[in-house]
Parts: sequence; structure tokens; C-alpha cells
Amino acid sequence: MQTYGDVLILLICTFAILLGGVFPRAHVPALLWSTHGSLWDSTLAVHEGHIISENELHSFLQPVFTQSSKNLVLFLQDKLSVEDFTYYSEVRGNEKPFHSVQEILRFSPSSLVLPAVDWEATNHLVDYLQTKADWHLVNVTDCDASELAVESSKPNLILVKLQSFERTNDFSAVKAFVEIDKQIGKLTKTLWNQGITFSAIYTAMQPSRVPIHTAVVSHAGRQLMATEVQSPTDPYRPFNWTSGNETCILIYATNFTVKVVGRKPFYLANETFISQDVDASSSYCSDANTTLSLKYTNLENINTSLEVRFLLTNQFYSGSARNWSTLDFIQIFEDGNQVAEFSVNPASAPAEYSFHCQLVGTSEQDGARLVSVSFGPENTIAQNWDILITEFQIQGFNIKNNQFSYASDCASFFSPAIWMGLVTSLVLLWILCYGIFMIMRLTTNDRFDDPKGQPLSIPQTD
Repeated sequence: MQTYGDVLILLICTFAILLGGVFPRAHVPALLWSTHGSLWDSTLAVHEGHIISENELHSFLQPVFTQSSKNLVLFLQDKLSVEDFTYYSEVRGNEKPFHSVQEILRFSPSSLVLPAVDWEATNHLVDYLQTKADWHLVNVTDCDASELAVESSKPNLILVKLQSFERTNDFSAVKAFVEIDKQIGKLTKTLWNQGITFSAIYTAMQPSRVPIHTAVVSHAGRQLMATEVQSPTDPYRPFNWTSGNETCILIYATNFTVKVVGRKPFYLANETFISQDVDASSSYCSDANTTLSLKYTNLENINTSLEVRFLLTNQFYSGSARNWSTLDFIQIFEDGNQVAEFSVNPASAPAEYSFHCQLVGTSEQDGARLVSVSFGPENTIAQNWDILITEFQIQGFNIKNNQFSYASDCASFFSPAIWMGLVTSLVLLWILCYGIFMIMRLTTNDRFDDPKGQPLSIPQTD
């Protein structure tokens, strides 16, 4: 017979197992990129809420060890969480945390983002990597690769321990993340310029805690059909173009980048929304068509000018019995010659509203995707151009008081997950109603056999 102490120990162990399954494990993000192409499957998806275990992390790293060139760079931070990217990645003045990391992930031949990895797996990551090959270990503290001693005869493991800092306030944290981002970008760019093929991992030893402010929580909800209130410290202000005494075009963005293969990206947000050193004299607006022309002349790697045009139309649709404004095309002109044209899908709003989208670009993950349009017999040049706009908002019709109207967002209200939930709920509700209906149709016998009385006699007939 078990004693009281044995039963108590059994209950404690049971509760410990249950609590271990209920409460999530501490986790850190892991960002992987490589100069080798097709290293990870592009369709690979990590389910939301799933925490990558140590064995799963090792399986993700296996393609790195099968390459002929096994140079590996490990950017290791003391504390990091996925909330750091979402909380501090917003543009705050001229500071752009994680800007270099985002650019590296976007333009690397292979990249993979693991938002939640068990921190015990990353804590022992250095020991695991040292067992996978006969590495030439290189410790880097200042991310200066100009004098980096890389062995050509054996694989190199470059260990970069990033600076640690105290999160006393948002300003100090943003400043520290900006410096870390610059260090990662500097080392990666130096290795690229030296023609060294490598893979890289950016992760941390332990998870961090991101402060949550009341103001952030109160505005965390999604606000469709309404413009978000801009912070008084936001350096960017909408760019407007007037025809006569009335404003007929408004545009706003926090990041406006145009990229072309073989040249440095053109960051146009400062010229457009801060200094507003841009020529919009070629713009045109009417009740049916609007064209916003933004011409830049003081850019590097451009002989004369770079011009970006936004073409909008205002048309009546009988199905909705109202006018809709549509952003049809975005065109790029270099030195007066059209080099690219993109159709925007989806990008429409009621004519009385402005159009807003958090992310506009040529990537499939962008909210409003730009699709290259063939405007001539040869469209190879257009494929080399890329556009990325964040927090994009534009209005070309019915502008009042030089302000944006209510914003129609590019994100659809009913996502596939919502539709799946609704359909599943309707099916379960139908099964419940059918079961209740069948239970209500059940009937019982009106007479029962009494063992003390005479038995029931049921006549049998042919």
C-alpha cells in the first residue's frame, strides 16, 4: 500500500508535467541566410505558436554542412526576442533598427526565419557547431572583417559576440539595436565584397523582455476605414501637390526604397517626406485621372534623374453604385526613359477615401503586390527593378482641408483563417441542431409488460 508521502510525490510530479505542457517554454528568434541558393525550401512554413526544439533546429542547419564551402558566421547576442523586431523596428526619427538585417534576408539567395526556438538549443549552439566539422575558429568582437584571417583549405566558423546592453529606456535600446544592425551589415557586406561564400545565423542565448506601454496596448487593435494618428515626433509628413489653390494629391510613407540589380538602393523617404527635395511639376490631376510624378535629381548612380509615377483613376461602378479610385500602375523612369512598370493588386478604395497599405512591394508577402508589366518587346530590364514602400497611403481625389480622408486598408476583412472558422462553426452547429432534432423525435412505448399481471398478447396473423 502506498503511503501518504508516495501519493503526494506522485501528485506533485503529475502537476509538474501538466504545468510544463501548459506554460510555454522560453524561446528566442533565429535568422538564417546564405550565399548558397535554394538552401531551404521556400514553401517551408513554421506554424504559429510552435517552438522549434533542439533536434528540429539541427535539422534546419543540416543543409549548411552539406555545401562544398562550409564557412559559417554566427552572430550571437546575449538577449533577444521576436518582440524586439516588432517593437523597435518602427522608424524612429533617423534611426532604423534591423534595417540591414531585413535587407540581407530579402536579397540573400537563401534565407529562413525561425521566430521561436527553444533557448536551450541556441544556448548550446556553439558546442553543437564545433562537433560538425574541423573548423578554423575565428572570434570577432568589433565586426571588422578587413583583417579577417579566413582559411581557404578548411571550413571557417566565425563567432561574432554582439554587444550586450541594458534596456533602461526605448531610446537606449533603439540606439543599441541600430549599432548591432550596422555591425551585422558591415561584416556581411565585407564578406560579400571579398567573394567569400558563407552562411550566417543571428540568434541569442536567452530571451529578452520587451516593455509594453499602455499607449501601445490601447491602439493595438486593427483600425479599418480610419487613419492612424501619427506621433508628434514622427519626422515624416505627407507630401502634397496642389493644382491652383487646391490640394489634389496626398502621399505618405515611412520607407520608400527603389532597388535595381547591380547598384545601391535608392532610399527616397527623406527626400520625399522630410526635406521634400523632389520635383512634382509633371504631376496631373482631374476628376477621372490623376498622375503623381516624383522626380529626383540629386541621387548617386543616376546620370540625370530618377522619376517614379503613380497613376490613379476614378471610375463609377454600377455594381456598388458609387465611384472607386484605383491605383493602377507605378512607373519608373531613369534619365527620361521608362525602365519599369508595375501593376498594383489590390489597390482600390471608395473615391471619398484614401488608400492605405502597410507594405507595398514586389514580394509575394507584401500586402499590395507589384507585378511587373511588359511595356515593350523586351522586358528584361524591368525585372531588375524592385520597389518597397511601408505604411503607404495615397489619395488622389476628393481631398478636403489638405488632409487624408478615412483610409481603406488593403488587408481584406475576412481572411482565409476567418472563413475556415466560420465554415467549421456552421458545420458543427448543423450537427448539433440535427442531433437535437433527432433526440426530440424519439418516442417510447405506450404500454409495458407487467411481470405481476397477465402477459401481453400480440396476435399473429398471416
